[in-house]
Amino acid sequence: MGIRVVMLTGDNERTAKAIGRQAGVDQVIAGVLPDGKESVIRSLKEQGKVIMVGDGINDAPALTRADIGIAIGAGTDIAIDAADVVLMKSRLSDVPASIRLSRATLRNIHENLFWAFFYNVIGIPLAAGVWIPVFGWKLNPMFGAAAMSLSSFCVVSNALRLNFFNIRNAAKDKKIKAKQKKEKKAMVKTMKIEGMMCGHCEARVKKCLEALPAVEGAEVSHEAGTAVVALKEALDDETLKKTVEEQDYKVISIQ
Repeated sequence: MGIRVVMLTGDNERTAKAIGRQAGVDQVIAGVLPDGKESVIRSLKEQGKVIMVGDGINDAPALTRADIGIAIGAGTDIAIDAADVVLMKSRLSDVPASIRLSRATLRNIHENLFWAFFYNVIGIPLAAGVWIPVFGWKLNPMFGAAAMSLSSFCVVSNALRLNFFNIRNAAKDKKIKAKQKKEKKAMVKTMKIEGMMCGHCEARVKKCLEALPAVEGAEVSHEAGTAVVALKEALDDETLKKTVEEQDYKVISIQ
């Protein structure tokens, strides 16, 4: 569907990566504390729109921070209250279904706005008698009323087509080339760092990373022990590692 998927979990890194490989997600961020999830969502929002899917108390801050929060129906009350969308059947497969439905709805709205605008651009000047001096065209009020009713009928009929939309059919999903997907994934890297103890450490790591010309921005969390680095251009892992370790911190991994 052209959407980059990140698995954000408090579980250990080994387990998270094993599940991530089976699920086929683009990126795995593991060992994240509850407030660390919100921090990661904040950093991801700098790259574009973010949807967060969660079901627990710990997910509530991240659900609120995301552009769209989606809660599982069987989840905790606080997660449901914090979310914008609730999946009543508690199935993860309803996440892509909801995205398909929202895209179809927006497409339908744009179609209705276009045809309503086009219709009125033609109809209003005709009804107002603008063309009488030029072409002698005029519109009988009876036909004008019928035309407006027909316009409303067309708009409502077009909207009702959504009832026939199959939200489970992936055939018309927006596709993305593997190369483009790989390049997009490479523009954000998550570093696992040991040794950060406080906000001062965060600021120190953030400053040294953002001093690199290829780095657009960095979101660092000492609670999660991570630095999410947004890149403007390709940058090798060794350079990132060396930059951080020069500040006396240890880089465990870079994804």
